[in-house]
Amino acid sequence: MITGNPINQDRLQQLKAFDESKAGVKGIVDKGITKIPPIFIRPPEDTAGDNPSSCQPTQAPFNIPVVDLADTVGRHDDVVTRVRRAAETVGFFQVVNHGISQRVLDEMLEAARGFHEQPREVKAEYYGRELMRKVKFGSNFDLYQSRFANWRDSLFCVMGPEPLDPQELPVVCRDITMEYSDHVHKLGVTLFELLSEALGLKSDHLLSLDCAKGHLILTHYYPPCPEPELTMGTTKHSDPDFLTILLQDHIGGLQILFQNQWIDVPPVPGALVVNIGDLLQLISNDRFKSVEHQVIANYGGPRVSIACFFTLHLYPSTRLYGPIKNLLSEDHPPVYRETSLQDFISYYDRKGLDGNSALTHFKWRR
Repeated sequence: MITGNPINQDRLQQLKAFDESKAGVKGIVDKGITKIPPIFIRPPEDTAGDNPSSCQPTQAPFNIPVVDLADTVGRHDDVVTRVRRAAETVGFFQVVNHGISQRVLDEMLEAARGFHEQPREVKAEYYGRELMRKVKFGSNFDLYQSRFANWRDSLFCVMGPEPLDPQELPVVCRDITMEYSDHVHKLGVTLFELLSEALGLKSDHLLSLDCAKGHLILTHYYPPCPEPELTMGTTKHSDPDFLTILLQDHIGGLQILFQNQWIDVPPVPGALVVNIGDLLQLISNDRFKSVEHQVIANYGGPRVSIACFFTLHLYPSTRLYGPIKNLLSEDHPPVYRETSLQDFISYYDRKGLDGNSALTHFKWRR
């Protein structure tokens, strides 16, 4: 079903042709284009004036916090303090000495690039938009809802809570994806323990809410763009999960919206980017911030990134999620109403990346 803004028949036909090609943005670039197709061009209202959604970054004297996880025993309180400060103010931080070897990081990036650079007919076998499909290749999950398409292709892999059969993964990235998934899940558990303590709770509190029970891996491929000023790699959005751990290559382009300015998140060799998701902001009752971010398109590239989303995306439980009661008081009443993961994800997917936070829909009307 087509939802959101009205869509004219000419544009609809262009979207369908792009979708049915099963070639993604990479397929367009491979044709040697010098102009981007109209479906990717940002509308004037999206680029007008000094709107912070402009793809032009505003440089500010600010650095993304870096948290060293090398000694979470000897310097435990210091690590918790750093995590708390980052989660409450910026919503983003980078972690170093996180326990995942450089070999694993390098091989994961190379395998992701390898998948997206295979011939169209090989990738087309994985192409699809079926909601419950565990492994699928595609471009723009909100293709028919969005005001303009993003310059990005993705491979979507649901890795847990039910173990994924490795045979479902493409051969080119099968073994390293399974290995990386195991490592990044363990790192997620560690981060949820630190985040629990940062909220003044027992270290297992967020784990007891199944925050780390499920995770999915998205490998994003951003081909070089001949007219990057006219489109976006990824539109402004926040993540519909509890936590995201991102591995990015050296190209850059990721930005966060901080104090109404776009701030670059520079690639740091060996580091992983961590950001708070919408669901963690909801259950922390706005203590932690799920910050809007975007990826600008580039002449250079391709840019490759691997995002691990901690969410029970395809396994909606009967559990309702609302602000954690231990965090509530007369001075801090609940900001959000309870919701199921299914309802939250359904709403997020219906609206697509429209530049507005899904959290607003779940706030109590006062």
